[in-house]
Amino acid sequence: MIIVKLGGSLFGTPELSSWMQTLVNYSKQVPIVIVPGGGPFADQVRLADSHYKLSDKAAHHMALLAMKQFGLLLADIQPNAQLIETNSRVRSSFSIWLPDDSLLQQSSLDHCWSVTSDTIALWLASKLTAKTLLLIKRAQTDTVSIASLMQEQIIDPAFSDIFAHNKVDTKILHYKSSNNFDSFSQQPSLSLP
Repeated sequence: MIIVKLGGSLFGTPELSSWMQTLVNYSKQVPIVIVPGGGPFADQVRLADSHYKLSDKAAHHMALLAMKQFGLLLADIQPNAQLIETNSRVRSSFSIWLPDDSLLQQSSLDHCWSVTSDTIALWLASKLTAKTLLLIKRAQTDTVSIASLMQEQIIDPAFSDIFAHNKVDTKILHYKSSNNFDSFSQQPSLSLP
């Protein structure tokens, strides 16, 4: 099983539909579970936070709902996807995970802004014992050092702690590389430090 986190920054790009089709096609070989980013829905949470100075708990909960909204958008693009929640069984070769309120009870995840969909995708990959986690991002980088990626603000500060305890083979793919998806295994894996 491969977990693919589709960044919310792909919202509004032609690449989003291309990725969905590429992943559906590839899921005939290996089961794929998509973890949605927050996209414009998370931007609205950030806006609300700037106006109302939300508590970490409220902001985190609202950000999870933003991920769920983006997931529902992805499901509309690819209506044959199985929608799953945290404790659902994966019964399809192509699934979209919708974050649910059970994440608010997870003590292994901090409930604050420093935990983004990247860290949540890593957490889910570990929970589902996935072989690989792929982070599809607009940011371009040559580094595989988690510390450097955090410093460049490409991944969030909470990622390294989850990674240290759940070493899932993790790679970053550029959002324009959907045509070369078959070669993702040749990409370098992320590593600590």
